[in-house]
Amino acid sequence: MPYSFEFDAANGLLQGHLYGQVTSEELKEYYRFGVLCIDRTHPRAGITNMTGVTMFDVTPQTIRELAGLRPVAAAESLLRVIIASSPDVFGMARIFESHGEASRPNLHVVRTSKEALAIVGVPEPNFAPIDLASLSSDTK
Repeated sequence: MPYSFEFDAANGLLQGHLYGQVTSEELKEYYRFGVLCIDRTHPRAGITNMTGVTMFDVTPQTIRELAGLRPVAAAESLLRVIIASSPDVFGMARIFESHGEASRPNLHVVRTSKEALAIVGVPEPNFAPIDLASLSSDTK
């Protein structure tokens, strides 16, 4: 699985990482685990870090489908940031932003972690990994 999640409990900051080759199915799976992580941690802000993606084999249709789903966190006040440093991933993130702006008004797409941390107001997060195996067993 080309993703992981971590949480900074002191700052209420959830971060997911996507890395390596990412397909449409893996991105959908990442989204489903994001919902579980949100339900478990109740963050005040969330970051999707895509700087480690080396190949983004995701269709625009998948991006539009995900943008049309209920947001990972229903609270409109939740700050959401996508970090996408490569031009193709950045472009797809902007498609997601534009197609989901009505239900995700606090979504920002940036190119660096420094920009993302400035938006969420946490200059030096202290993340701990989230055990995804325990999350998936909780849903069974």
